[in-house]
Amino acid sequence: MIDRSASGGVLPAPEPRGAAARPAALPVRPRTGRLLVLATVFVCAACGLVYELELLALASYLIGDSVTQASVVLSVMVFAMGVGSLLAKRLRGAPAAGFIAVEAALALVGGMSATALYASFAWLGESRPALVGFSLTIGVLIGAEIPLLMTLIQRIRRQDAGGAVADLFAADYVGALVGGLAFPFLLLPLLGQLTGAMLTGMVNAAVGGALVLWLFRRDLRRRTRWLLMAANLTVLAVLASAAVLAEDFERIARNAVYGGEVRVAVQTGIQELVVTGPGTGSPRSLDLYLDGRLRVSGYDEYRYHEALVHPAMHGRHARVLVLGGGDGLAAREVLRYHDVEAVTVVELDPGVVRLARTDPMLSALNGRVYADPRVRVSNSDAFRFLRAPGAQGRYDVIVSDLPDPGITPSTKLYSQEFYGLAARALRPGGRIAVHAGSPSAGPRTYWTVDATLRAAGLRTVPYTAGGRLSGFPAGPDRTPGPSAASPQDWGFVLAAPARTPELRVGGEAGLRSLTTPALRAAAHDTARLRIPNLPPSTLPHPRYTTF
Repeated sequence: MIDRSASGGVLPAPEPRGAAARPAALPVRPRTGRLLVLATVFVCAACGLVYELELLALASYLIGDSVTQASVVLSVMVFAMGVGSLLAKRLRGAPAAGFIAVEAALALVGGMSATALYASFAWLGESRPALVGFSLTIGVLIGAEIPLLMTLIQRIRRQDAGGAVADLFAADYVGALVGGLAFPFLLLPLLGQLTGAMLTGMVNAAVGGALVLWLFRRDLRRRTRWLLMAANLTVLAVLASAAVLAEDFERIARNAVYGGEVRVAVQTGIQELVVTGPGTGSPRSLDLYLDGRLRVSGYDEYRYHEALVHPAMHGRHARVLVLGGGDGLAAREVLRYHDVEAVTVVELDPGVVRLARTDPMLSALNGRVYADPRVRVSNSDAFRFLRAPGAQGRYDVIVSDLPDPGITPSTKLYSQEFYGLAARALRPGGRIAVHAGSPSAGPRTYWTVDATLRAAGLRTVPYTAGGRLSGFPAGPDRTPGPSAASPQDWGFVLAAPARTPELRVGGEAGLRSLTTPALRAAAHDTARLRIPNLPPSTLPHPRYTTF
């Protein structure tokens, strides 16, 4: 939550002048009027924090690297709040009219910010300037609220500045708490980011307008009152119309991002799932995006999954653990070994598994693995799953089919602590296969994964698989389809505890697109490019960067 006390440092200390100096002629008792002002502070604070969280969430989804986006939004917004507080001093002569104007502008800008940010990404391909612009504008308007409300509440009943500030900030902080909880648990899952922001804007405009146009209506001239009412109603009408059309806008913008063959678009409680490609024909035409990142391309996914899974299967492989991989494609490669007894797929998002079970194209691509009685699914965080006592010493092979390490939410799953837990879960002689990003596009990230595995006490064999036909899986790169900017290889690391007698890439059986000699040559060539002496990535000190 933003420390809104940034605006408190510039609250007006001198006696207000002009209209603000006269006691307000209220239609209710001063005590009731004061409570209504504090209730308005509560609602405005809740709305302001929703705008902030909505910008953070959408920026992390569209741009990636949530730490950077949070830093940008928070720092710009706090700075802008200070600017807004200073600018609000010019409105103290007409605090009622100034407050309703600020709230109408804030409702419109905040309510439409998510839509504008998504439109910028969909049609311009870049949303960072829009992110900074909206953070700055919303921050200025939020910063102007408290000084104006301070002036209004003092007009109802004069009190010492310290008491007034305490009351206002108490209502402000409690409102921010409610807004902060409402966004992830109510607005986002029920309405989505765009409609949720619009509904918040409508509440913001309605409450701000009602306070001034009813409680302080005698402070406004008749013509001013009608102009402000018309402006407020216009804002409400714009937001309501946009909310009605939000679904159509999302469909058009989604087609602009993903192309015209979007078959499935689902917002789970964790991420957005989009499937593109015709509903009939070869499964190779399918593309699966998770939060805007291409995660599966039917054109070349088999090359990735063969290179990820088969080197680790050289040896005992009765019990296999797949971390991530809810699409079922890594499990498909595991089940090509008929002596596999059990496969556990740990997938945080049950929506991915549900899609892999029910979508005809995706289920055809994964060989309908979830119908196999040997496959069990755990909808759990991979870190939490490995920490459970029952995971220790259970698995012959662990396949880490997780998003690229440069994506901030995945960083803990590429940490020394995580690999230490994975090593504990292995049986004697067990092996771990890790997807480690692209060594050509992000060499330091790739070799940091290798260094982190070594720091966890594991022996490693780095290797690559080339011949990408698409941008899959491209991490923060959202280019759908072939692109010169897309990485041309996949990077992997095969690891095992130091006591394992043999660790090498080779001996795989039944590869469709890769050969054992090619993998061994790739491992030899990759090892020659090692960046030495890189520090490992840990939970308190993550060292991965996005491409």
